[in-house]
Amino acid sequence: MVYSDRFWKKNWDTDVEDLDPQAYETTYVEMIRKTFEEFPDKPAFRYLGVSITYGEIDKYANQFANMLIKNGFAKGDVVGINLPNTPQYLIALIGSLRAGCIISGVSPLMSADQIKYQLNDLSSTGKKVAFVTLDAIFEAHVTKIAADVPGLKLVVVTNPVSFLPKIKQFLGKLLKKVPTGKVTPLAGKTVLELHKDVFAKYPTTPADVSVTPDDLGWIQYTGGTTGDPKGAMLTHRNAAHNIMSICHWVGWERAKGTLLSGFPMFHIAGLTVCESAIYLGWTQVLIPNPRDTDHICECIEKFGPTSLVNVPSLYQMLMANPKFGELDHSGLGICISAASPFPKESQVELEKIIGKGKLLELYGMTETSPVSTMNPAKGEKKLGTVGMPFCNTLVKLVKPETGEEVPLGEAGEICIAGPLVMKGYFNKPEATEQAVDKDGYMHTGDVGIMDDQGYIQIVDRTKDMIIVGGFKVFSSKVEDILSKHPAIAMMALIGEPNPARPGSEVVKAYIQVDPSHKLAGDEKALKEDILAFAKEHCSPYEVPKAIEIIKEIPLTPVGKVNKKVLRK
Repeated sequence: MVYSDRFWKKNWDTDVEDLDPQAYETTYVEMIRKTFEEFPDKPAFRYLGVSITYGEIDKYANQFANMLIKNGFAKGDVVGINLPNTPQYLIALIGSLRAGCIISGVSPLMSADQIKYQLNDLSSTGKKVAFVTLDAIFEAHVTKIAADVPGLKLVVVTNPVSFLPKIKQFLGKLLKKVPTGKVTPLAGKTVLELHKDVFAKYPTTPADVSVTPDDLGWIQYTGGTTGDPKGAMLTHRNAAHNIMSICHWVGWERAKGTLLSGFPMFHIAGLTVCESAIYLGWTQVLIPNPRDTDHICECIEKFGPTSLVNVPSLYQMLMANPKFGELDHSGLGICISAASPFPKESQVELEKIIGKGKLLELYGMTETSPVSTMNPAKGEKKLGTVGMPFCNTLVKLVKPETGEEVPLGEAGEICIAGPLVMKGYFNKPEATEQAVDKDGYMHTGDVGIMDDQGYIQIVDRTKDMIIVGGFKVFSSKVEDILSKHPAIAMMALIGEPNPARPGSEVVKAYIQVDPSHKLAGDEKALKEDILAFAKEHCSPYEVPKAIEIIKEIPLTPVGKVNKKVLRK
């Protein structure tokens, strides 16, 4: 057995060890109780010029919990949160968990049909569903689908600037800098406005609901790149293990940090780092629009965060903003990158700006709560890898066709077991059976290579692997190589059927050009130059047979490259 002795543990930082299982035999509600007791006057959030303390969040969350209970919501019912990164997201999160309800993140960029699918799926087993959303989304989408979602019983509406002073709210809406919408009654549903109907009317006394480590706290939906999205059921124990392990691994200390994350909270990664910051009693700088890099730079300058957490594409957008390079990053500690591959060349460039050794790449997925592997916080960070399996985690790499373990240094599907693995997919037992084997290993669908120290390099998704005449082309490996070409700002590789060779594919590259490059205006010469570069640095079967220059690489709401769109 190649992986059974967890040989990588000897390469962990010397102060890192597995957690005592009793430590994470708790709930998130219990984990954060100490923060609200110890730091009532400390700012929990900085948001668009406003500070909100832990004491205020505590009271708002209690009001939200009491509102749910008063409106007939019980333990095990679901609250969908359809908001950007705002204080309201965290208030709804904590309040819902205190009421014993289950959270489900819903992207504000979803269409009406996508929202309808998720809400109907959540209520398919008889659970009551509440929906927290923006007034603009309420008018644009909720009014159209409400009649078709019988399980939806309650809608709570807010606005991104509801916590700002009245004059700023008025000007923001008047100048159309803030999206707004009209709130109207919905037949058969209760509709409440968060500030006017919840914070103004419900008591701040704690809700009396008992929650256990085994209880579900989250049903987080996966991307749905192959079929409809599936809801990964995560328990309080899952979350407790992951949050405690992250803080232990990176050495984050209680009450000694400021977090700035552009990760959306409807995504499990953004949610988990945010929940970690509350657990630690940190102040968080909330970023409602991660594409506004000017605003992020202003926040970095003003609040001096000790940790940044972002998706690779956001780091690349920040690097493209001259202001980011001019900032003083000396007070910055760990910078975490996750959710998608980060070209090694870009990682090197980022560390030239923020400081060598500060970037820490990790790996995870919704189904593993989410973090599974991390580079060491103090020891060697191997750029281009996602580090080693972390606390209490079992990992093996296998041949997808047979389940047989592959030797170190060979590519195989990454399989993960331990207290971080989800309970299963909501209301989808067959999909659960396909994903989690009889030994409790989650088959991730990601292809990786582990070296003799335990570091893993992600080379592809099993479904993204391109087969060229029997050879396997790992798209992320080739993307990493081609990204070193100075004209390429961002790129993505896909496989297209080869009409001349049934069962084989050709490699196609979509490229977003750096406008400052000398060949940016000459597409023919640019393609020839990139092709020559590929032939020099790649195996013949890896060289793209087609190159398409596009204005902008499509991204998912989280900021991952959206290959589903490119394939269409």
